[in-house]
Amino acid sequence: MKWIVMVLAGGMAMPLWAQDMRAELAQIQQRWAQIQYQLPEDDKEKAFEALAKEAETFVADYPGRAEPLIWQGIVLSTYAGAKGGLGALGLVKEARASLEAALEIDPEALDGSAYTSLGSLYYQVPGWPLGFGDDSKARSYLQKALAINPDGIDANYFFGDFLLDQDEPERARVYLEKVLSAPGRPGRELADDGRRREATQLLGQR
Repeated sequence: MKWIVMVLAGGMAMPLWAQDMRAELAQIQQRWAQIQYQLPEDDKEKAFEALAKEAETFVADYPGRAEPLIWQGIVLSTYAGAKGGLGALGLVKEARASLEAALEIDPEALDGSAYTSLGSLYYQVPGWPLGFGDDSKARSYLQKALAINPDGIDANYFFGDFLLDQDEPERARVYLEKVLSAPGRPGRELADDGRRREATQLLGQR
């Protein structure tokens, strides 16, 4: 099958399906940031539930692509956080499965975001017998994310938060301060501002 391509300004060409995927990805990212950082806490669960359905369709529309799977994992994990309780455990297991599937396709997709998200799951989810939490795996995944994207806002934030959880506040400060100076991501301004606020709050606690 021949793909119709669009010539970009830099002289490179990209299939139109890839342009469509990027556009849908941007919509999900923007909606996620709006829910996470702008909605009242009481409204987040239903909003993330709706976004999870969109993410499921996104994955189905682009089989074999890591990016939709990564964002399905991110949406499901934050949906679980908003839902809370035992009902969230099934969601985090689904999130883990999506992120692991993304790693099998392309570990470096979206600057290693699958590693970042898996790492955050492993230190935030309860351990056995309730969940699959594992601090050793969390550290390993988060370090892999930083190896791919050492200046990334999310990679530094979650490793800093993890180090606080491990009672390593001085090391955590290094990574959390890096969040504040990390370069912004085009189109992700709302998410970046929210993450910087979270990093500032954590820094203020120590």
